[in-house]
Amino acid sequence: QAAALAGAESGGAQGRGRVRPQRAMLSSLVCIACPLVAAAVCKVWLNWLLFPAILVSGALLSTSAVWEGWIWLLLSGLTLAWWSYLWSKTWWLVCWGWRKESSELRAWTSRQFNRTFGTTWCARLAAPLGKVPVPEPGFVAVVRSARSTGECLDSLPPLEFKDERPVKGEITLVIDPGVRFQEFTGFGTAFTESSAKVLAKLSSANQERVIDAYFDKETGLGFNIGRLHMNSCDFSDGNWTCCEREDDRDLSSFSVDRYEKAMLPLIRKANKAAGTPLTLLASPWSPPAWMKDTGAMCAGGKLKPDCRELWAKHYVLFAKALKEKGLPLWGFSVQNEPDGHSPWENCLYGPEEERDFIRDHLGPALEASGMDLKLIAWDHNRDELFLRAHTIYSDPDAAKYVWGMGWHWYGDPRYEWWADAAGQACFDNVRLVHELRPDKHLWVTETCQELGPHIGDWSLAERYAESIIRDFNNWCEAWVDWNMVLDERGGPNHVDNECSAPIIADTERDRVLLQPSYYAFGHFSRHIQPGARRVLCGSNRDCIEATAFLNPNGTLVAVVLNQTKHNKDFSILYKGKLARTTAIPHSITTYTFSAEHLKNKS
Repeated sequence: QAAALAGAESGGAQGRGRVRPQRAMLSSLVCIACPLVAAAVCKVWLNWLLFPAILVSGALLSTSAVWEGWIWLLLSGLTLAWWSYLWSKTWWLVCWGWRKESSELRAWTSRQFNRTFGTTWCARLAAPLGKVPVPEPGFVAVVRSARSTGECLDSLPPLEFKDERPVKGEITLVIDPGVRFQEFTGFGTAFTESSAKVLAKLSSANQERVIDAYFDKETGLGFNIGRLHMNSCDFSDGNWTCCEREDDRDLSSFSVDRYEKAMLPLIRKANKAAGTPLTLLASPWSPPAWMKDTGAMCAGGKLKPDCRELWAKHYVLFAKALKEKGLPLWGFSVQNEPDGHSPWENCLYGPEEERDFIRDHLGPALEASGMDLKLIAWDHNRDELFLRAHTIYSDPDAAKYVWGMGWHWYGDPRYEWWADAAGQACFDNVRLVHELRPDKHLWVTETCQELGPHIGDWSLAERYAESIIRDFNNWCEAWVDWNMVLDERGGPNHVDNECSAPIIADTERDRVLLQPSYYAFGHFSRHIQPGARRVLCGSNRDCIEATAFLNPNGTLVAVVLNQTKHNKDFSILYKGKLARTTAIPHSITTYTFSAEHLKNKS
């Protein structure tokens, strides 16, 4: 019996000995596979700098596998916690230069959750927005959206102004409507071919929901501006132009029939929902390929010198054609992103080249058309806005044709993987352009988030709110977003440049998703009326960001953003009276109160 018992113990020990190496090998393989799978998802090869992290965690699990009980569980738990931290921060991608891959990884994960489980995170199924609250005299109407509470333009109990003064150190927002600045024009979106085609895939009821969500003044955002592309862009069904015949020197093949298939009917529906015709801005991405020195619409190239007059004529023909369709244009931008060498349609202009094209060809052609068409220059990012404006405005013969400058928001290293880490958001450039030419105008002409639809991503609401506040505080007059609606993949886009939009159409489930960015727009567009004047507004702490406007109907509107993770108690000080409130973490809040005694003041 003793011998048998000894043999059994020996066999058991041998069995455990066999299990431990197998466990160690399996644990090591699992640990090493984690970053490999993540890298495969991102479509990149592992950088050698990842190996220390892989080896450390692999060795940790391998060592723990030969120990017993709680030690193995403890070390395994620590290893899992380590990789969870790396995943949550995408530290191992970002810190080693893989900024694009980290963004792609997050976007891919969100997209897969949505496709598999229908997860929408902070997005909401489309529903008419509630009535804008009207403040009672002496009270402040409050509307809030927040990440932690799930509020989306929800009305809160009103605040009351009291005869008090702020105490020392109290966060105070001072509003003085006696000091006024630029006039507000409105908000808008873009009628791309992709947006029109995505919308057509939805049921008729959901199509109407999307249009009303943007343009209805009572139940939507009340947008009043529209942008459309002249010729194709990346959010089109391939490359095409209004002049499809090669080397058509008299532009006899010019036609906008393609627009009538999808985009123009959509604009008419938007006009109907808005109740008044939209202000329409057109932007070219590329001339026909035969007008460019590369012979291709995409991936760079410049306008041939002998085609400059012909290309200027193309703008006039486009404006005339749309006017005949009952949709007159308000104006043009000279060129979408003239400094961007990208895989999609573009045409490059240096500062002097854009100036000369305006002065010698485009400006005179638009003026001679007699259609009172406005012209916006630049139409690219803030970082080079001041340089481009200085070059063009320094030439009086070019400047006289330019109504103002437009810009896009891309280049913020917090959101764009390709942006210079030193920072090229350059918000102050907007103010500098105003100081350069106070008589000219300033519009944001395109904004969106790259790398997929970002369904339910609250951070985009904060990006929109921050940019709107900072740009309006720097003399911006209007804000035009990019695609009106995109599908659940952030497209379609013929060069796979998928992006976000405030409204995402889940075409597989026939659902309309209102993104956090949609609700961010609502804090401004539903409360600030066209014709409003920005007024003096400032805080004694950086933790809250704010802008304020005086509406034509005599109401004052202040929008406050708190991007911190803490509650921020603060007071609104107006005409010697105080209203105390709290900006909760990661929230956008609109405060509206009456200023009837200022209504008729100039």
